[in-house]
Amino acid sequence: MEDKSFSDDSRFKIAKREAWMGVGLVIVNFLWWFGFAYGLGSGSPEEYHYILGFPEWFFYSCIGSLVIMSILIYWAVKKFFKDVPFEEEDMQQ
Repeated sequence: MEDKSFSDDSRFKIAKREAWMGVGLVIVNFLWWFGFAYGLGSGSPEEYHYILGFPEWFFYSCIGSLVIMSILIYWAVKKFFKDVPFEEEDMQQ
């Protein structure tokens, strides 16, 4: 086995890129949640609109984000994530 540094190993480059994509998805999820929760939920409760019995802010921030983020994560994994072998021997073939 040859001595390779982490920066030379393509597996670590792929893992770093995928990790940053995960961080990006978390930030998008937080911004979605925060925007709807505090944007629509900051008014008076008497003025709330309801969707399926939930206040509009809760429906969009919690239930809506679950659906949207599930779709985004599925799409990102299918489109951008790669299957990477754990063993070094597999990388040399």
